[in-house]
Amino acid sequence: MLNISENKIQDRMNWNVFSTLNYVESKKTKRLMLRMLKWTFFTVFVVMLLPWTQNVSTTGVVTTVLPEHRPQTIHSIIAGRVDQWLVFEGQRVEKGDTLMVISEIKDAYMDDRLLERTRNQITLKKDAVVAYGDKEDAQEAQLRALNDQQKLKLQQAQIKLQQATLKVQNDSIKLQAAEIDLSTTAYQYRRADSLYSRELISLKKLEDRRLKYQSSVAKETEARNNWFNSQNELIRLRVDIATIRADYDKQIAKVLSERLTTTSNRLDSEGSINKMENQYSNYKKRSGYYYILAPQSGYVTKTFVTGIGETIKEGQAVISIMPDEYELAAEIYIDPIDLPLMHVGEHVRIQFDGWPAIVFSGWPDASYGTYGGEIYAIDQYIGDNGKYRMLIKPDERHVPWPKALRYGAGLKAMILLNDVPIWYELWRQVNGFPPEYYKPKTDKQTGDAIKEEKK
Repeated sequence: MLNISENKIQDRMNWNVFSTLNYVESKKTKRLMLRMLKWTFFTVFVVMLLPWTQNVSTTGVVTTVLPEHRPQTIHSIIAGRVDQWLVFEGQRVEKGDTLMVISEIKDAYMDDRLLERTRNQITLKKDAVVAYGDKEDAQEAQLRALNDQQKLKLQQAQIKLQQATLKVQNDSIKLQAAEIDLSTTAYQYRRADSLYSRELISLKKLEDRRLKYQSSVAKETEARNNWFNSQNELIRLRVDIATIRADYDKQIAKVLSERLTTTSNRLDSEGSINKMENQYSNYKKRSGYYYILAPQSGYVTKTFVTGIGETIKEGQAVISIMPDEYELAAEIYIDPIDLPLMHVGEHVRIQFDGWPAIVFSGWPDASYGTYGGEIYAIDQYIGDNGKYRMLIKPDERHVPWPKALRYGAGLKAMILLNDVPIWYELWRQVNGFPPEYYKPKTDKQTGDAIKEEKK
């Protein structure tokens, strides 16, 4: 107060009635307040030095370790019409149980005796293959007979050709002898004619010489004609050999062509048999698709088709089943900035939706209602949501996960990292720094992080 007023009230006030003011202004109160402040600062200082487990918090859902343990949607392999439902939603089914019955809607498969008729066609085709095989055998025998006949005919013609060759040689020798004889008689005739002109011999001797000369000319002409005939016969036999070879080659080629045609028909029939047997197997297997069976034991969770007589398409989903035996896991997503801090085998604390919990993120052992887990898989590529997926399985060293836990339940996960003082953690978060990078102890054989309890 400025104390400038002329009407002062200090002298008229009884300050003793204000006990609170007296208590505050007392020396004892001042000492108590000072002591409380000292203990407060000391407590805060000690708390700042306490260890704090850094962690990365995220959310996720409950999944299963094995893909076959997750909810399975069953599709109809063929198109059809719903004839009968044998299950209802929530019912437990065993592997192989019939869930529903459908009937055919495509006219190509509506024949009640389709399998029987197809089998008969296959039998007839097999008989045709046998007949083609017999025909091939007959044609093969015919080919062998023609080859044998050709061989014999050619041998016979070759013998005649050799005989004709020898005859040509013989006639050639006779022709040479006739030519020599003709030359001799011609010389003798010219000499006799010369002697007769000088009247040294008689006319009778000259006529004898002329007759011998004419006889030699006739013999030489006959020998030459025989030689020409034998040469002509030799040429004819060579032509006959070529004709025999050509005729038989033509017949063999014809039979061979027929045999190849028969073989082609047999192979076509065998191909048709394979195709028809494939169709028969498809028809037989298709008939089994009229009954939609449970692929594994579990519970019917949802039906996607309702009513009787409703048509379904090929590959259309008709029913969903959740297996009754499965091993649960947790599926969480982390930001890329936290990926270097993640290691397979790292410890995780999980809070499941619906299970009450008291959580101290920096003191996992002081938390209540959380369950232990460990990282067993980290995706090698980023997801569509811009985060990396990690899979967590139950930690066998801790309390088992609740039996009532179901696939798809929500959860919150705390991935436990390195231990640091509380003051460092506060300073880190105020400055927006990421958790401290560290390398955990790893197994030399597997490379996984060695499990250590976070206190």
